[in-house]
Amino acid sequence: MDVSSNRHLMELPYVVLVGRDVLAETGSLLRGQGLEGHIVVAAGPNVWGRLGKRVTESLAEGAFDSSWVRIDRADMEAVEAVERAVAEKDAHLVVGLGGGKSIDVAKLAAFNRKVHMVSVPTSASHDGIASPFASIKGYAKPYSVVTKPPFAIIADISVIMGAPPRLFNGGVGDLLAKLTAVKDWELARNEKQEYYGKYSANLARMSGTMIEEEATDIGERNEEGIRGLVEALISAGVAAGIAGSSRPCSGAEHLFSHAMDGIAPGVGLHGEKTGLGAIMMAKLHGMDWERIRSALFRARAPRTAEEIGLTKEQVIRGLLAAPEIRPERYTILHKVKLDAKSAEELARETKVI
Repeated sequence: MDVSSNRHLMELPYVVLVGRDVLAETGSLLRGQGLEGHIVVAAGPNVWGRLGKRVTESLAEGAFDSSWVRIDRADMEAVEAVERAVAEKDAHLVVGLGGGKSIDVAKLAAFNRKVHMVSVPTSASHDGIASPFASIKGYAKPYSVVTKPPFAIIADISVIMGAPPRLFNGGVGDLLAKLTAVKDWELARNEKQEYYGKYSANLARMSGTMIEEEATDIGERNEEGIRGLVEALISAGVAAGIAGSSRPCSGAEHLFSHAMDGIAPGVGLHGEKTGLGAIMMAKLHGMDWERIRSALFRARAPRTAEEIGLTKEQVIRGLLAAPEIRPERYTILHKVKLDAKSAEELARETKVI
């Protein structure tokens, strides 16, 4: 395959700060990067209640005025509310403070208004911490849309350690999914002559492999394990920025998760469902699917549909519907073309149902 004509733009975070008690350095860090003007902070009410004062005081120490926009859902209404605040305040920067909803909303709003976005995660549940993609309900597509990666990432481990333990399950599942996503990308290269970036693929794969190795520490919720989880999520997001697409991070296991969103809305975290999907897709690829299942167990993340409230029938429907979520993205599910019987066999053989 001639790759000389394949061109894509790589966009990466400019500065990343990870450590204990670094939330207090937000204002000085941003000022040190030459940023100025008003800052709009997008955050949910619970996160703002816990951390709003600390963030506001830190921004003030950096000589920034700031205002808060309440985020209840990651939908277009929330995005438009943040955009209005940016316009009214003539803001030059949007901070996404919280979990996936607030960061995704901030990312798309900043992209639409052509201002910088800063990611300040309060949990380690997804690779959107660093990726150039946002998942917004009510958007034209049922999957993540392309924006830009955060200008800066400030990940305070002491804050993230205080997140509800279940949220770590999402991060674990999302990272183990990189192992099968890269396999899907290789498949598309081999059978459809799709562009394949070795570096970004290896970076994403390394993030998944690291979680296999650190699963016990993550399961014990100790600081070393959680820091490793956070750094692996950032690394995976960077891999997507290098690739110029979500290919190294999102394959058939993500299509399965997106299909489940429509079949069983609100049941299970995104990363929990991609973790189940990764077990099944690994078997279809001829990989050691039991290693992924073992890593989920050691990390105290769900390995079965029942654990997250999904039924056998829903899982089968999800496997059948997944290829239609993105028919243009070639994956193992597009190759094998499961029917109801083979889908049930796959889920049973991998002990997902």
